Amino acid sequence: MRQKSTANRDLPPRMIRRIRKGKSGKTWTSYYYDGRTADGKRKEIPLGTDLDQAKVEWARLERKAPPKPNHLMGYVFDRYEKEIIPGKSIRTQSDNRKELKQLRKAFESAPIESITPQVVAQYRDARTAKVRANREIALLSHAFTIAREWGLTDKANPCFGVRRNKEKPRDYYAGEVVWNAVYAEALQELKDAMDLAYLTGQRPADVLKIAATDLNNGFLLIGQGKTEKRLRLRLEDAGVQSGLSAFIDDLQERRAINGIRTSTLITNASGLRMSQQMLRNRWDDAREKAAIKAAADGDPALAASIRQFQFKDIRPKAASEIELTHASRLLGHSTEEMTKKVYRRVGEVVKPTK
Repeated sequence: MRQKSTANRDLPPRMIRRIRKGKSGKTWTSYYYDGRTADGKRKEIPLGTDLDQAKVEWARLERKAPPKPNHLMGYVFDRYEKEIIPGKSIRTQSDNRKELKQLRKAFESAPIESITPQVVAQYRDARTAKVRANREIALLSHAFTIAREWGLTDKANPCFGVRRNKEKPRDYYAGEVVWNAVYAEALQELKDAMDLAYLTGQRPADVLKIAATDLNNGFLLIGQGKTEKRLRLRLEDAGVQSGLSAFIDDLQERRAINGIRTSTLITNASGLRMSQQMLRNRWDDAREKAAIKAAADGDPALAASIRQFQFKDIRPKAASEIELTHASRLLGHSTEEMTKKVYRRVGEVVKPTK
């Protein structure tokens, strides 16, 4: 019996794959059944362009049960990127695409049925970026769950039960000295961003979105991009104005004097909405100036601490300096344990021996 060509070895017996290229350069794939006429002459019977449907038609001609579809992970990734990722937040979309890029390198050409817990564990161990590996496996797990919903496999999720790499939450705490050092070197728009981030306890991306239109009936309305949770921050309590309210009033007054009409509260000196890159540039510049000054003053330890300070550390700083229940609600967490484990970066208050 003549050996099957390499192009068709992944197909059932007597099924043929034809790849054609049109004048426009576009290629398409069709499938055929290597049949015979009544007088025994060879005849290729069209099965269509969809592989799964072609296999069903092949089974009918062969009088056999249709073979189980054997989709590749690349197909799952393609559908996931097209149908699932666009429904997530902008930041999560960006993270997921980076994670998919890594997953494709390892699993793109692998059949779904070939992914086992052992394979996932090998991927975990091979990745040098251990925290990123955890995120990638989490995405692989979700993609596999969605693939089951799509009917692409009925196999158990191979990521279940696979240990993740140990993660140590970031524990950097920006104390008063570090804060003041960076704040002193910051441009006014960066100072405003720092103050608003601290007073609201929100993520950098959400801070930059806060606008005058979010002020409503004594509240500042917050829509968290990552979790889609909505908060209302009181601007006054029992007739007493909050620090947040006083800051916003001062900011609005300065904006009016400078003729800034942009609704978003954090802008550059020209009134343009502050982008994350603009914020990063101003932050890096102020932090470096503060570190250089500390080193010049003979305090290299302070300079090193300043260089570790990231804008995102303002959120846990805020959570660390107020009561736990208040912090958990302000940050939009569903449990106090999350706030305590990841965002509380100061120890318990205790008395000395004397």
